[in-house]
Amino acid sequence: MPAPPAYALIATDLDGTLLRGDDSVSERSRAALARAAAAGARHLVVTGRPAPRVRSLLASLGATGLAVCGQGAQLYDAGADRLLWSVTLDRETAETALGKIEAEVGEVYAAVDQDGVDGLTLIEPGYRMPHPTLPAQRVDRREELWRAPISKVLLRHPRLSDDELAAAARGAVGPLATVTMSGPGTVELQPCGITKATGLALAAEHLGLGREAALAFGDMPNDIPMFRWAARGVAMANAHRELKAVADEITLSNEDDGIAVVLERLFV
Repeated sequence: MPAPPAYALIATDLDGTLLRGDDSVSERSRAALARAAAAGARHLVVTGRPAPRVRSLLASLGATGLAVCGQGAQLYDAGADRLLWSVTLDRETAETALGKIEAEVGEVYAAVDQDGVDGLTLIEPGYRMPHPTLPAQRVDRREELWRAPISKVLLRHPRLSDDELAAAARGAVGPLATVTMSGPGTVELQPCGITKATGLALAAEHLGLGREAALAFGDMPNDIPMFRWAARGVAMANAHRELKAVADEITLSNEDDGIAVVLERLFV
């Protein structure tokens, strides 16, 4: 009987990590993940994208198992196309949090990801999608953002950098919500206490695996909780400095198959 793999759970972020800039997964990365799977490891996508925005990508990867979506707010079963678990951000709380942030930094532009496997991404006037390939529906007024349950709010500021906006938002909202930064132009509010780590831990429990079996890959500060939970965290060369500071290892960039480089070494 072959020995079990050193890391039985491989958790990968998508944007800036597994995905290249054109939203594709390289053949080398696919082959490396297939080699790990053949050795008995499970690949788990852990992404800030909501479930509806990963459905086609998971299908292209042949993934029929679990995925952690919405910054940990959703545990999605790709094979059954259903949410096994989800938590929403109270809409009144979200509106209050936005008001507190604007009291500190002036007007911000907002969007929301609705809850559910068919939830929409709604954007108010002035908000520009950081990923133009992802579908979004524009609304005329902010009030329309709250018309259905949401998993998170996305923020942009006309002048502040992402780091400046995230810092200001954390100071303004306090315990009302968790503030994360998941990519260029992507500062987010999600339910208090919900992170990629909470979602990954729940998924691992479903799979009968513990944190000692988990190897995590990421590129942004929203991956920090996941790195702290997993046995080993690997940051991409293109990662934010805050994530690199807590990583156990830094690999090549997402454009240079950084995940594959590590997996090829571990699964020979």
